[in-house]
Order: sequence, then structure tokens, then C-alpha cells
Amino acid sequence: MGSSQSERRVVVTGYGAISSLGRDSTEIWDAIIDKRVGYAKEPHPDPSVVAKFFGFIPFQLDLKRFPKSLLKTLPRFAKLGISAADEAVRMAFGNVAIDDVYDPFERGVIFGSGWGSLDDTIHHNDEYRAEGLSNPFSNILAMYSVGTAAISIRWNLRGYQNTPVAACATGSMSIGDAYEIIRQGRAKMMLAGGGESIKGSFNVWTVDILGALSKEQDIVEKACCPFSLDRSGFVMSEGAAVLCLEDYETAKRRGARVLGEIVGYGSYSDARDWTSPAPDCLGRLKSIEAACDQARVSGEDIDYINAHGTSTQLNDANETESLKLAFPQRIGDIPVSSTKSYTGHLIAGAGAIESIFCLKTIETGTIPATVHLNNRDPKCDLDYVPNDHRFGRTVDTTLNVNYGFGGANTALIFRKAS
Repeated sequence: MGSSQSERRVVVTGYGAISSLGRDSTEIWDAIIDKRVGYAKEPHPDPSVVAKFFGFIPFQLDLKRFPKSLLKTLPRFAKLGISAADEAVRMAFGNVAIDDVYDPFERGVIFGSGWGSLDDTIHHNDEYRAEGLSNPFSNILAMYSVGTAAISIRWNLRGYQNTPVAACATGSMSIGDAYEIIRQGRAKMMLAGGGESIKGSFNVWTVDILGALSKEQDIVEKACCPFSLDRSGFVMSEGAAVLCLEDYETAKRRGARVLGEIVGYGSYSDARDWTSPAPDCLGRLKSIEAACDQARVSGEDIDYINAHGTSTQLNDANETESLKLAFPQRIGDIPVSSTKSYTGHLIAGAGAIESIFCLKTIETGTIPATVHLNNRDPKCDLDYVPNDHRFGRTVDTTLNVNYGFGGANTALIFRKAS
């Protein structure tokens, strides 16, 4: 749908992230530029689990700036979430108090997770069965909305609140929904993103048994290699990312640094299978078309696409076909890359952190390569920017696409601030 004069422009004024590649968005982007990957071979206690490579965070979380009364009720994914949100707020507002700019009821949060605190829930259940007692906050820790609530409490966000649960499309859906909330005048400032931490033996097994995780046993370059013939599944990683969105007029009036503008969002469903994308590609196609229509852009305007690019056989081939259907005249000329080749798959955090990468591409003019693309699949025949970054490019408009188990599809379009 197109924009109307009454609908508000929505800009990004801050963002934050944490993953196995770094403690914040700068460290993570620098790691990508240096072509470092955030996953490695990790021992798993269950020998039946095929996957050997994971992107678990290798450093201790620095949470001293948050009150203990808040932290004691938070599972790990939510701790990652408030860490990312803190960076986003500091980037957006610096030393300015949010209360000096926005009424609490004008600001809100949408933060999602695919599997939430299942690790903690299983631990607490086992503890209760063995001892008859467990953490008194087990109920709070089990809520999918605990991350959303923690961000709301920390920054007194009393406006719109929601917690999407849409597997790997969650982060993009959070940002897209927050964009619509501001665009419609229902809020003036939103924090939006997603986070994930799945490390427990049972939860890793549940994904591995589906055949979704990488089957590579030894070679890191083959563990996550989107669009390559060598691909065999995704690398499960943990992390979170959050964007700060604001009404453009208010952001401009307060002198905020505008990092980019969201101009289009689309989300349609496959309604076909739990884990496999629809062969007709229509849910993905419709999502891209809706985002382009809302942004009033065509393939001629897209300078870069951050692909979902999971390194699974089904997704990468289907995604290639979807992009061909979306931009039949020009797709061969648009650089497309998968930054999951560095980060692994952050599940609910993927769409949010990849939105940050789109904004960094606009800011720096650097198109990140798809690393490990050494054995190209003839079916994946787009310009997937193999192995070498492209520097000094003019990038005004980017498309970020993300897809999730259950047939969720999303597309977001970011534009350089004007």
C-alpha cells in the first residue's frame, strides 16, 4: 500500500547489538569487515546431535549498569536484549533524557524471541522434579514477553508493547510492526528487535533432529556457506539486536542524528509447511512487493539486498528464485549477500542485526561479502558478492529479507536519510 500525506515518516536514530562477534554493533561490524566469523566447533554432550558448529557468545556479559532487581528475573535472551537496547538508546539520545523528548505514553517497545527462555524453563522443571523447589521467579522467567517487559521497565516505555514469536522472521517483524505503529501516529518512539539464546542440550537437539543445522563436522568454511554447493544447514548462534525508531519530525526538531529511514515493510505467509519454504515463492514475493509498493521503489532503486541466506539447501535455492520473481529485469545487477556467513543464525535476532548491517552499508558504502562462497551452486546464480567486500559504493536504498519456520516472510526497505 502506498503512503498518504497524513502518515508519518519513520527514521532510525540508534541501534545496538550483541553476538558472538562482539559486545556491540561496532565490534560486530568491524569483525565482518575483517572477515572474522562468530562460530566455531563446540562439543555437545549428546553424541546423537549431528551439528558440531555453534555461534555461542564466548565472553562474559557486562550487565553492571542494570539493577539486580531487574536482572534476577531475566533469562539469557532477555539479558542480551536489554544490552542491545541500552546501546541503541545511548546512540539515539546520548546524554539527553528520553523524558525530555517524549512522554512515557508516546514511546513503546516490540521485542520478540523464537524460543524465548526454554533453556531456563527446562532447567527449572528438572530442578523442581528433583528437589520439589526451584527459582521463585520461574514463572516470570518463562514468559516470552519478559524481554519486552524488561525493556519497558528499564526505560519507562508506557506506550505500545508487543512480543512477536515468528521464528527467524521475528526481528524483522518487530521492526516492521514498530514502523507501522509510528507511521500511523500511535507512537512517536519505539525500540524494536529480537533476541535468542538456545544452548541447552534438549533445545539444540530439537532443531538438529529436524535436519536444519549444519552437518559439517570439521571445516569451518563449509559449516556456514550460503549459496554454495557445500551448504548443509545453518549454524545456530545467540545474540540480540534492537533499533530505536522515531517520528521523523520529532527527531529532526531535537537535532537527532538520523541513521536511515524505513520506507517500506511487507509480511505475507506461506501457509504450507513447518520448515520448508513454499515452492511457489509467493509469500516471499508478496512481502517484497508490498515493501516496494509502500516505499514507492522498484528494482531500479535497490542498491543492495541483505539476504536471509541460511546455508540450507531449500532456503537458498528458494530465495534465489523469489528474488528473480521480484526483480526480473534487474536482479542480476543488484549485489546480494548473506551476513549469516559471519554471524551464524541469530534466529529472532537475525532480522534485527541484519537491518543494522543494511544501515551500516548505507553509511559506509561497503557491501559485505558472502564469505565461504567457494563452490557456487548453479541454482544460486545471482550476484552474491563472493568472498570479497565491495568498498566505496553509493548505497542509498537497501532491502532486508527474512523468513521463518511456519512460513513467516518479511521484507524491510531502508533508505539514506534526506
